[in-house]
Amino acid sequence: MGCASSARDTTGFAVSESATVGAPFEQAWQTVKAALREREKPNKFEVYTRDKRGIFVAHESTGRQAFVVPSRIQYTVTVEPAGENASKLTVETIRQVYGVTLLTYPGWHDRPMKQPDKGQQLLADIQARIAGGSPEADTKAPA
Repeated sequence: MGCASSARDTTGFAVSESATVGAPFEQAWQTVKAALREREKPNKFEVYTRDKRGIFVAHESTGRQAFVVPSRIQYTVTVEPAGENASKLTVETIRQVYGVTLLTYPGWHDRPMKQPDKGQQLLADIQARIAGGSPEADTKAPA
């Protein structure tokens, strides 16, 4: 007989931020796409999934812990219609580390966020772009 333990409870590890913006769904989706693609340029940010139903998943590499274990932040951005000319944006962030135990396959494991303002920064950037009126507007987030 072997010993086994249940998976680690990761409830509450993610940090979620929401806002309603004054833009129709299509414009909000295009603006989120542009904001994420612009963040890809520093080369530590990768847009993993773009779903036309309004879901984006992106990963930002945060380096390695103890020079060995890779870590990243996963961003899940959801765009939902909230009326004729409004959309609801939700940005969920979670820190992940790559690892393996005797009971699991190698993979990314969720950990509590150390920098909860990462999602807030992305949401503020998207809101500023929508307020500017163009998905490609190069505006800074309001202070």
